[in-house]
Amino acid sequence: MAKQNVAEQFVDTLVRAGVRRLYGVVGDSLNPVVDAIRRSPGIDWIQVRHEETAAFAAGAEAQITGSLAACAGSCGPGNLHLINGLYDAHRSMAPVLALASHIPSSEIGLGYFQETHPDRLFQECSHYSELISSPKQMPRLLQTAIQHAVGRGGVSVVSLPGDIASEQAPERTAEQALVTSRPTVRPGDAEIDALVRLVDEADRVTLFCGSGTKGAHAEVMQFAERIKSPVGHALRGKEWIQFDNPYDVGMSGLLGYGAAYEATHECDLLILLGTDFPYRAFLPDDVKIVQVDVRPEHLGRRSKLDLAVWGDVRETLRCLIPRVRAKTDRRFLDRMLKKHADALEGVVKAYTRKVEKHTPIHPEYVASVLDEIADDDAVFTVDTGMCNVWAARYLTPNGRRRIIGSFSHGSMANALPQAIGAQFTDRGRQVVSMSGDGGFSMLMGDFLSLVQHDLPVKVVLFNNSSLGMVELEMLVAGLPSYGTANHNPDFAAIARAAGAYGVRVEKPKDLAGALKDAFRHKGPALVDVVTDPNALSIPPKIKAEMVTGFALSASKIVLDGGVGRMLQMARSNLRNVPRP
Repeated sequence: MAKQNVAEQFVDTLVRAGVRRLYGVVGDSLNPVVDAIRRSPGIDWIQVRHEETAAFAAGAEAQITGSLAACAGSCGPGNLHLINGLYDAHRSMAPVLALASHIPSSEIGLGYFQETHPDRLFQECSHYSELISSPKQMPRLLQTAIQHAVGRGGVSVVSLPGDIASEQAPERTAEQALVTSRPTVRPGDAEIDALVRLVDEADRVTLFCGSGTKGAHAEVMQFAERIKSPVGHALRGKEWIQFDNPYDVGMSGLLGYGAAYEATHECDLLILLGTDFPYRAFLPDDVKIVQVDVRPEHLGRRSKLDLAVWGDVRETLRCLIPRVRAKTDRRFLDRMLKKHADALEGVVKAYTRKVEKHTPIHPEYVASVLDEIADDDAVFTVDTGMCNVWAARYLTPNGRRRIIGSFSHGSMANALPQAIGAQFTDRGRQVVSMSGDGGFSMLMGDFLSLVQHDLPVKVVLFNNSSLGMVELEMLVAGLPSYGTANHNPDFAAIARAAGAYGVRVEKPKDLAGALKDAFRHKGPALVDVVTDPNALSIPPKIKAEMVTGFALSASKIVLDGGVGRMLQMARSNLRNVPRP
């Protein structure tokens, strides 16, 4: 076997860990690694226009595949650009390995050109961030970084000076084993015993679900049926728990809808399943609360717990379901299902009145039509801001669709970069970026990456010429909107000039046809939809003191604007309620 340099050994280890792409922007300190990728058949270099895009793309790929993904930045400013996307990946528990190439090792600490200290900079957004200062540290340091990212779910950062990357790697007697998947975690017997007692003693139990219910849909439904429990969810739990759910009472939070708030406050026992829901104002303080989470550091940091259970949701429920007594009293569940349907009946009217003739176009209408037209296994990436609202209310999950956004980190401009990573995992799968004009224009340069790599991502641009969510926050706080207006170009014309398909839609009657044409197009496409900037109207009962950021302490009031097909689901569930 020919001797390897450190860069070649680095790339070889990534390939053995299952990494198939390294997203980034080339630079001199990265050259040895990029050249090693050029000569390796097992991995591709994915050139993007901004390193932030690279990190977001890697994070999205990791969320789609569940496997390790990777990104890279050159020394100083190059790798510093990664930080926002890495924060998002880390807070989303996406296993990502970031390579932060570094200045020459002999110059570290001497104020050299482009000098930063990446091993320090990335500590807060990673489980592991270390500097390779000698070839002898390879491949053990990289192996440790990979195991942190995969095993703990999140980011690891390896800082590698360009000169060391070019040096000869030490001889290896054997390939080291790599951890590439996570185990399941079963709670202890004492915790299961205590949880059984709490469930059996409670007359009214509510389940509130987050992204930790991934893979546990069947168990959650079985448990809800056994104990006659309503099931609510956080935004990150939507794609895993809302579909085929006869116990659904909607979503809590300012972006929420339905009866989730009432269900969590009117129960005897609230069980938080795989959620780190951050908005304490929406959680009760006068009911018993149990939290089940695979990350022990999440337990109890949002609310006072009566029981903390460290374990996977699926494994916990598998232990619990056979042991709890089946409940027969459905009165609490049926009352919450009726409240849920009634709540949706009330807000949906704002969406249904003359919406097909309203100009500028209602963004709710755009989201509803998009939900109807998109593929059953589409991947939606969603910009932070008002697009989160439309996704929460109108996208219908079915167990095959994916919905990815910056739901924990809350970064602008995430949707387009995440769509890039999602599309690279499967060029034949429909990927739709629900972009706001503010987020899209922030990283618009990477629309060129779609064209360069011929990625068939479809960008649906909700163009209201404003930073809509910020404007809403100002209005709720009693402030006049200021600094929120965008003077926008014709984004469709820009798309066509870049070599992509572009169409601008200003009338509702043209929307469905424009979306269908764009989706049929084999390459990248952008649909620039001019939407109503006044779709931010909110009920007059909201007062400034009710809101701090997204936390609505009055809780029951949601944005006026409809809920799409979720009303149909609620009506269907209500029809299944047994009649006396």
